[in-house]
Amino acid sequence: MADELRRIVDRVRACPGVLRKRPVGDVVRTLACTQEYGKQLPNYGDDAAVIPWGEGYLLLAADGMMVELLRNEPYAAGKAAVMVTVNDVYSMGGRPLGLVNVLASGDSEQRARIVEGIAKGCRKLRVPMLGGHLHPDAPSDHPALSIAILGYARNLLRSHLAEEGDDLVLAVDLEGRPGCRSVVSWDANSMKSTEQLLLRLEALPLVAEGGLACAAKDVSNAGILGTAAIMMENSARGAEIRLEAIPVPEELDPADWFLCFQSFGFVLAVSPARTREVIELFKGRKVEARIMGRVTDSRQVSLIGGSRREILFDFERESITGISRPRGAW
Repeated sequence: MADELRRIVDRVRACPGVLRKRPVGDVVRTLACTQEYGKQLPNYGDDAAVIPWGEGYLLLAADGMMVELLRNEPYAAGKAAVMVTVNDVYSMGGRPLGLVNVLASGDSEQRARIVEGIAKGCRKLRVPMLGGHLHPDAPSDHPALSIAILGYARNLLRSHLAEEGDDLVLAVDLEGRPGCRSVVSWDANSMKSTEQLLLRLEALPLVAEGGLACAAKDVSNAGILGTAAIMMENSARGAEIRLEAIPVPEELDPADWFLCFQSFGFVLAVSPARTREVIELFKGRKVEARIMGRVTDSRQVSLIGGSRREILFDFERESITGISRPRGAW
């Protein structure tokens, strides 16, 4: 088990979805001076910007697709671009209002496949594409697609509010199959109806509106363990994660599963007094939800396998995004 645990640690730390987040901190620090102009809430790693609005909050997020995915699987990339932005809004307890896009592709066939994928994603998740911008003369070997989303939340789930003693709850859909060839992913969407997808997603706003949790993050291309670690970095906390507690599809090697980008996957930090309610809410929507660990007051994320323990990240000495809330910040 010791060798396997070390192998998992090494794979997560070398995961491209983790490594490519390291420049984020420099960008955020350079642009921090612009924050004085708005009315938005401070952002310590949230999946969307938060702007107080009426009796709730507007949520604004954007995401870009990897060039390799656009080039090799343009239809899947279009679908995925919608899915990831929609997940960003739901992960914060919101519901989508609409999307806009910026697409660059000079190949008419490639462009058509990307747009078909976008349309399919919008129909499947019932979100309108409201407009955008097209670069029809971009080289076909270097296409680009970014999508921005606007949502609304009555109450929030944040990336940086995990607290010592919280349970780390993982909510995933095990009824799926390996996804795109260009990225390590798990597709739990394609074989399901719109009604099934929205029923699952609606669990997140209900968690937020019921005050059942304050912190959540959707499982990005950093995988389950990388995403949990980023939430701890954002929260200026640590965690102990038990690998045996993480549900794994029968057909996948656990080490591969821990690195998968999830079409439906969320990590929540939940007070133990509310954990059962959160788990039952997800399970009532056919989502597997389990406690995979707990939040600690250290700055280390540790993995536990059997009787062995390995440090995955030590945020006293290193960073992933470099974004952490100041101690005492809300």
